[in-house]
Amino acid sequence: MVLRLFVAAHLLATTTGFTARPNHAFNILSRVNTLAQTRSASSLLSTAGDEKEYDYDLLVIGGGSGGVRASRISAGHGAKVALLEGQLKHGRPNFSAIGGTCVNVGCVPKKLMVFAGRQPGEIAEAAGYGWEGATEGTFNWQKFMEAKDAEISRLNGIYSNMLGNAGVDLIEGFGRFTGKNEVEVKLSDGNTKVLTSKNILVAVGGWPYKPDIPGVEHTITSNEIFYLEEQPKRIVIVGGGFIAVEFAAIMEGLGSEVSLLYRGDLFLRGFDMDMRTHLKEEMERTAVDLKFNTDPTEIVKNDDGSLTVVTNTGESIDCDQVMYATGRKAKTDTLNLESAGVESKDTFIPVDEYSKSNVDGIYAVGDVTDRIALTPVALMEGHRLADTLFGGQDRACDHEYVASTVFSTPEIGTVGYTEEEAAAKFQDITVYKERFRPMKHSFPKTETYSLFKVIVDTKTDKVVGVHIATDNAGEMIQGVGIAVKMGATKADFDNTIGVHPTSAEELVTMRTPAYSYKDGVKVE
Repeated sequence: MVLRLFVAAHLLATTTGFTARPNHAFNILSRVNTLAQTRSASSLLSTAGDEKEYDYDLLVIGGGSGGVRASRISAGHGAKVALLEGQLKHGRPNFSAIGGTCVNVGCVPKKLMVFAGRQPGEIAEAAGYGWEGATEGTFNWQKFMEAKDAEISRLNGIYSNMLGNAGVDLIEGFGRFTGKNEVEVKLSDGNTKVLTSKNILVAVGGWPYKPDIPGVEHTITSNEIFYLEEQPKRIVIVGGGFIAVEFAAIMEGLGSEVSLLYRGDLFLRGFDMDMRTHLKEEMERTAVDLKFNTDPTEIVKNDDGSLTVVTNTGESIDCDQVMYATGRKAKTDTLNLESAGVESKDTFIPVDEYSKSNVDGIYAVGDVTDRIALTPVALMEGHRLADTLFGGQDRACDHEYVASTVFSTPEIGTVGYTEEEAAAKFQDITVYKERFRPMKHSFPKTETYSLFKVIVDTKTDKVVGVHIATDNAGEMIQGVGIAVKMGATKADFDNTIGVHPTSAEELVTMRTPAYSYKDGVKVE
């Protein structure tokens, strides 16, 4: 049998126009064997005994982080894969393109704007370090956006080439289900075609949500902010999640007058309360106008093109742009999920630990599943699905102890449970925390403070939560995340020698608990 497979592979390599490469026949044989071995593993997820002929082993709808990773890894395991993406170059009308929200209208361009917005703060401290006459100058919005567009275009090209090199068929078009194993594709040239696949992965991501109030059509979201021709001198940002908080800091740093409106008592719901409170205190030292328990009831467009936000408190705020950052919904409205029998809940697709929907052979990863809406999480989900379906492995998703960062100023880095969550889950916990002014800011006498917090399960001594608010918290929390994921104890932290002088050494020098919880009740 092995000999026959080798001969078939050798003939395929030498008679069908393949470019000769060393061991190419063995590579084909390896892929054949891999696929054969994985049929039993993937039968846990797909219908057993399905011997129908399909165009593809895996058809991916959506070219974001999860979809790209799943398609590339699946192809590497020997599967025949196609990926559908509505547009391959960023910009209007769909804003997102190959690479997904993160690359086009999310993490990447946002982080570039974060860097830009922090420059004035750096320059303001220059005099304290002896640099006389330093000024922040004037921010050129158009020049920045041109450079940003060029960078995102470069990344679009990298993603397209990466998929091509992996052997994935990249198709520019929008897909909709017409059956359990069938997708109709509206191609970018206006034509349509129907593709069949044994397995279909939905990875279409999300779309910004805006409430239905009068005048909301005059507002923008985190899509349009990256394509404004002019910088708004006055901007109202509505929302209390990390996107709202980040853009409030960004736009204030770039010189805009910023009002941040949130309908609740305090932003960043779901994050540790100490971090939320600390960030509020730090933002109050800036020019951002924080308005809690405030919600727009109407947006009025004035004759001069400006906007007026009318709020539930009776206040009117004049501005040049209103940006809504009030959450996101899954982009499933055009997928015709019902034709395949796929269930959805409030636009999102519920899945199990293997990212399988209620229908065998149909999966979903990333923001469309409403698990943890973070790029690295989507990468993990897509990779593990590919390994399980085609790599002969059993890799369920693991969403515990996922590190993340809010790119506010200061940044918040977090991994594990909040104090509130830890007290409820573990009952007995010990909390360590320290608030201080870091050397970088104390020397030039800037009123900027950091907060470090470590939460320990008292019974096991395991560190179950670390929360940091400081400069470059994102860079710091990645390393901490490894330790927490590995099950490090407080004793392990204490036995680690600090790097001096750094803010990060606080993580290994906190010895005295701030307080503890017994049976879920706080003990001072």
